[in-house]
Amino acid sequence: MQLVVSKYNDPAINLALEEFLFNKTDEEFILFYINNPSVIIGCNQILQNEVNEDFCKSHDIPIYRRISGGGAVYHDLGNLSYSFIRNKADNKANLSADFLNPIVFALKSFGIQPVVGKRKDLWLPDENKISGTAAHLTAKRVLHHGTLLYDTDLDKLVGALSSSMKNTELKGIASVPSPVKNIKTFLEENSLKYYTTIEFFQIIINQVKTFHQVAKEYSFDDNAMIDIELLALEKYRSESWNKRK
Repeated sequence: MQLVVSKYNDPAINLALEEFLFNKTDEEFILFYINNPSVIIGCNQILQNEVNEDFCKSHDIPIYRRISGGGAVYHDLGNLSYSFIRNKADNKANLSADFLNPIVFALKSFGIQPVVGKRKDLWLPDENKISGTAAHLTAKRVLHHGTLLYDTDLDKLVGALSSSMKNTELKGIASVPSPVKNIKTFLEENSLKYYTTIEFFQIIINQVKTFHQVAKEYSFDDNAMIDIELLALEKYRSESWNKRK
């Protein structure tokens, strides 16, 4: 496994970076990124059924569509995104929840005992969700990715994801609402040591590196970044992709 920690907070760049890594043949990656405030919807979702577009517009929250399935999620600088990109294996279930093991390992270092849910999500012991996940598979590759709420603006999360414009004539994959809580709040409530957002993210990254025995970070050359920026422009910044039905 090779580690990539994105230096960008631009959701379009990070989604393009993720897709670029996924399409690289025979290389396996762990990717971490932090997005500016945004909503990311699943590839088969109906945007107007999942997102409050008026709220997002008034709060300068752009909306993007990813390549994986699953539900709509809110991102901001208090939320860490993680991706595990692998080659398909013949001898194990590629859609099992095992990909969460390094995240569970990392959270336990804070004194948290996370619970893996039936949708391959992560919950606090007090039955609040802290991480939703989604997957994307091709003939040879598998992507599992998710979000990790540490100090996210939950008011904006609720506002952005509270659509009042349901169109039942349009069929898509509906999000499943869940109670959520920030990890930082849980640590404070349980008298556990808490950290600044950047410190928490770095500890998570270091713990995952330890779990997978990753020695160094992967670096991109200029040609790769040109391809990533082009993909971001032509796909993830395009209305035809993000607002398609």
